[in-house]
Amino acid sequence: MQVTLDTITRAASLIEGAVMRTPCLPAPKLSQLTGAEVFVKYENLQVTNAFKERGALVKLLALSGEERQRGVIAMSAGNHAQAVAYHAARLGIPATIVMPEPTPFVKVAATRGYGARVVLAGEMLADAQAEAERIAADEGLVWVHPYDDPAIISGQGTIALEMLADQPDLDCLVVPIGGGGLISGMATAAKALKPGIEVIGVEAALYPSMVGAIRGEEVSCGGATLAEGIAVKNVGKLTAEIVRNTVDDILLVDEAALERAVNAYLTRQKTMAEGAGAAGLAALLSYPERFAGRRTGLVLCGGNIDPRLLSSIMVRELAREGRLLSIRITTADRPGILGEISTLIGRLGGNILEVSHHRLFLNVPAKGTTLDVTMETHDRDHAGRIHEALEQAGHSVRMLDLGESRI
Repeated sequence: MQVTLDTITRAASLIEGAVMRTPCLPAPKLSQLTGAEVFVKYENLQVTNAFKERGALVKLLALSGEERQRGVIAMSAGNHAQAVAYHAARLGIPATIVMPEPTPFVKVAATRGYGARVVLAGEMLADAQAEAERIAADEGLVWVHPYDDPAIISGQGTIALEMLADQPDLDCLVVPIGGGGLISGMATAAKALKPGIEVIGVEAALYPSMVGAIRGEEVSCGGATLAEGIAVKNVGKLTAEIVRNTVDDILLVDEAALERAVNAYLTRQKTMAEGAGAAGLAALLSYPERFAGRRTGLVLCGGNIDPRLLSSIMVRELAREGRLLSIRITTADRPGILGEISTLIGRLGGNILEVSHHRLFLNVPAKGTTLDVTMETHDRDHAGRIHEALEQAGHSVRMLDLGESRI
């Protein structure tokens, strides 16, 4: 089976009514932030909060009655797992999902919640795949690959059909790449419908697997990435071939850009994006000149992010923007000093969140003290004015990284 516009169109008919036709809407605030004319496809609105339902359902519907009775197995860092578990339960098909041990708990719990048997194995997707292949052979289960399967790819390609139906004047599509199933399907559909459209892939800089595959180069993959959903060491053979023939460019984004993109979706669009889901926006933030003024379609492909991680990202972005300031003040240890400093900060409009008072640091004079102060400020300039005012009042002030402060 080859992946063509016809197979993708048939896939769209198969999933109609069972998978949400998510909106593709203009995002003026993101346009202002990036300089591109941005349109967002909100695949985080699916039941499992990710695009993977499309391909998973197409594959499950293609199974014979005997295969459905045997049951299916899949390996995934989370979103494919949930998609297979959810639609297998709907169709009465037993499902086993193998996930890497570091998979965020929110994704593990959701997969179990859909009724699947979950097996945790290894550190990476490659480890989980090896265990899934072993179980499949031992138990006679049907393999549902997360990306290197024509049915899966065709299902994912339905996203491009919908985006171009809603926004036919798009100049380019920016699509996250893990194993390559999403961009393979979308590029196949988009190039068939609109040959002049540009399709650009995005990988996490720590996992440039597809870049290495299509260029025939050895690349280094590894490390903790916010975009664990696309942290893939081994891309698919079929997907690599399709990407080589249909995708115009692949961009790499670092962890800071991914964090900034997740935060922008939350604070500007009021919607949840996991790291992989925000990779497209991270590319616009990292390469603004590449997209300036262009009608650019982004796929917010997943919104399954751990709430504690999201909270940490928000705090870190406040610090990067200068809106959360942590300083260490070294000054004389005398009555009323804390009140004086607090009054000065308050008069200048700073909102103190936490104060830690130290007298026993050995690098502070016996009659001195240090205060670690974390406060909210309006912006970087406002933070600078507070810093300057404290020094003019006779205090020694040093900026702290958030890791040095207690918040």
